[in-house]
Formats: sequence, C-alpha cells, structure tokens
Amino acid sequence: MRRSEREVTDCNEIRQILERAEVLRLAMHDEPYPYIVPVNFGFTMQDDQLVLFFHGAKVGKKCDLLQKNPHVSFEVEGKQQLILPNGAASCTAGFAYESVIGQGIAELAPEEKKEDLLKKLLEHYRIPFQSFSQAHLERTAVYQIIVKQYTAKRRPIPQGKG
Repeated sequence: MRRSEREVTDCNEIRQILERAEVLRLAMHDEPYPYIVPVNFGFTMQDDQLVLFFHGAKVGKKCDLLQKNPHVSFEVEGKQQLILPNGAASCTAGFAYESVIGQGIAELAPEEKKEDLLKKLLEHYRIPFQSFSQAHLERTAVYQIIVKQYTAKRRPIPQGKG
C-alpha cells in the first residue's frame, strides 16, 4: 500500500467500515474487459476471516461469469466527503473516504444457509425480517465470497472541514 499511513488494520474499525457501506462493487473475469456490478451485500467476520455474501437471480451474466471463473475482486466504501480546495489552488481539493478492497472466491451458498444469509443481509440494511415467500427463495441465488485477502484504507476529514 503506497499510503501506509492511511491503512486500517484494526478488525473492529474494518467491521465498522463494512457496516457503514451500502454497496459492494463486484468485479468478475470477462473477455476482453472485466465486468463490474454493484450489489447489496452482507458479511460475517470472525477474527480476520471475512466472508461477504450477496443475492441475485439464478440466471444471467453474473451467474454465467461466476460459473466460468469464481475469482473475484470487490470494493466497498463507508463514509466519504468532498474536501473543497484550500484557497485559490484548485488542485488542493480531495476526498475523505474509507474503503475495503480485496479478492476472493465466490461460490453458491448451500441451500440450507440461503435463508439465514438473506436475513443477515436484511440486518445489514436495518430492515426487520418478516418473512420470505417460497417462490422468491426458489428464484434467488445467494453467493458467498470467501475472502482471501483484503486491505482497508481511510483518509479522514481534515480538522475544521467537517
């Protein structure tokens, strides 16, 4: 990491970034260009083992690409804020941010775990669980990403700018 002073290594801080994040951007192998798609997500984190999960239809480009090659990259971002230029020098503008970026292996979650993972996904968005229709469950695929490596990074809002 080039800007090592911005690296976040504390598991609790990384968990907080993931909790604030609303969208996971998932990058998959395609030809001739990578394919990236934003998805709703949830996560579990035990010690430093991170597992991300997301849902979608059982058919389509995302499913086809993951079947061909399950190696993925991902990015999530928590808080962010534009930092306006300091005086007349426009090049002093910047961005405060926090993010988690990594790679892993995406796999279809076992059917017996699907409902629990969907409940955790709802929890992530603070949506109370009421019920799932059987028809929706049958049409829904839930993938989990077994994260192999990740880094977290933060550029805080400068004092007096927030």
